[in-house]
Amino acid sequence: MSFGSEADTRVNGTVRGSATMDDASTAGEAIGRDRTVAVVGTGTMGQGIAQVALAAGHTVRLHDSAPGRAAEAVAAIGARLDRLVEKGRMTAVDREAAGGRLHAAADLAELADAALVVEAIVEDLAVKKRLFADLEEVVADDALLATNTSSLSVTAIAGGLRLPGRFVGLHFFNPAPLLPLVEVVRGFASDETAATRAYETVKAWGKTPVRCADTPGFIVNRIARPFYAEAFRVYEEGGADPATIDAALRECGGFRMGPFELTDLIGQDVNEAVTRSVWESFFQDPKFTPSLAQRRLVESGRLGRKSGHGWYPYAEGAERPAPHTAPPAKAPERITVRGGLGPAEPLVALFEAAGIAVEREEGEGGDGRVVLPGGAELHLADGEASFPYQREIVYFDLALDYAAAGRIVLAARDGIAPEVLGEAVGLFQALGKQVSVIGDVPGMIVARTVAMLVDLAVDAVDRGVATAEDVDTAMRLGVNYPVGPLEWGARLGHRRAAMLLDALHGRYPTGRYAPCPGLARRAYAEEEAR
Repeated sequence: MSFGSEADTRVNGTVRGSATMDDASTAGEAIGRDRTVAVVGTGTMGQGIAQVALAAGHTVRLHDSAPGRAAEAVAAIGARLDRLVEKGRMTAVDREAAGGRLHAAADLAELADAALVVEAIVEDLAVKKRLFADLEEVVADDALLATNTSSLSVTAIAGGLRLPGRFVGLHFFNPAPLLPLVEVVRGFASDETAATRAYETVKAWGKTPVRCADTPGFIVNRIARPFYAEAFRVYEEGGADPATIDAALRECGGFRMGPFELTDLIGQDVNEAVTRSVWESFFQDPKFTPSLAQRRLVESGRLGRKSGHGWYPYAEGAERPAPHTAPPAKAPERITVRGGLGPAEPLVALFEAAGIAVEREEGEGGDGRVVLPGGAELHLADGEASFPYQREIVYFDLALDYAAAGRIVLAARDGIAPEVLGEAVGLFQALGKQVSVIGDVPGMIVARTVAMLVDLAVDAVDRGVATAEDVDTAMRLGVNYPVGPLEWGARLGHRRAAMLLDALHGRYPTGRYAPCPGLARRAYAEEEAR
């Protein structure tokens, strides 16, 4: 497919139309370091992207519609480069050379020689469309045009362009100079050679690009929604407080930060806006429903660290709430493990190493369980609650690695005998774990979050949003997940994840927890293979 017209057109002194994105000199190749890269928008992201291109050896031109902003951005980037020299991460010679390649552009016409223009302006569709229409009158027809949008449709931004095929999304993550991930988004009209050239370019810049289709939220902001939403749902149901939920996902789930502290860092208004945008873009699909509690937080002006208060207080001297932790309890001397414990099987060796006698018995259907001396049963979270059962049941949450986990979360029905709960608490404390007891919430915290992440990741792959490898790479690098959701799904088992979501769907029949068709198919295949 050719992107240029057959006739040459001269605009602002630049010959256009004689080259196409399918020329052998450009198809599949990174943009040469001798070519100019332009960045429009000089906020945090625009400056970061410009610094990345500059470090890769390009001449970089910065433009902003506000007079003087581009020059200020050039000075700010120069100051950051100076700090890199001071820290020994850049030589003075390289700093001098980089400074000579960085220029402020007062007018769009000064971007005429750019081989790539990356836009990082306000998230407003109409404003972005006007900018790119103006850029088309300036740059050559073989120049790549890219948007750094995180929430708008790449296809919609390119909709009015004369040559929409050379338009792609390049979604960098903040701070762009430090975070490796870049989502390379192919819009409905984007040509494959344009997407490939963009991919190879950011790869040559030292980034880790992943390819994805133009879908609401792309990869990361689409699949990450349950990490926040399920935590907020547990909180809204009175299952646990923010500090305990954060601790569970950090110390048991292996996530670097919990969702409450992370959204305080991001900004509650920013996080809630992305969630709402994805929800509305998916025609209010219940899987992406925003949190009313978070909405109230935004309405009250408690936006997180930047406002001094969010889920947590940040004023000077403010004390951070601690997670609820059970007091010491006596561990049982012996337990019975009936059937296999699936993902929790490593606990058996940990119990034995702690000096607890373990008797193994064959299971009688269903999943395995730990039977305590008093007759109560410990079950791995399966999407059910304990209150309907006639016998004493205590649920324990999923962990990424039970040996490494510093905290175990338990849930039991209201009114459970204190001695029964004490046995369960003491059992895990004997392993050196802190124990948090939460309300009788179906699916608990980590288990329901992981099952939903697996479900959305499987659905994204099946819908052609991205490959399984790119999905896992994006979630590990973009939001620092300990493992990708598809890898975690393989560890957990698709059958177990689907059964947990089925149980949640029974409790909350809104469609939010209904397993996607792809997860149901994989669960059926695993069942057939047993």
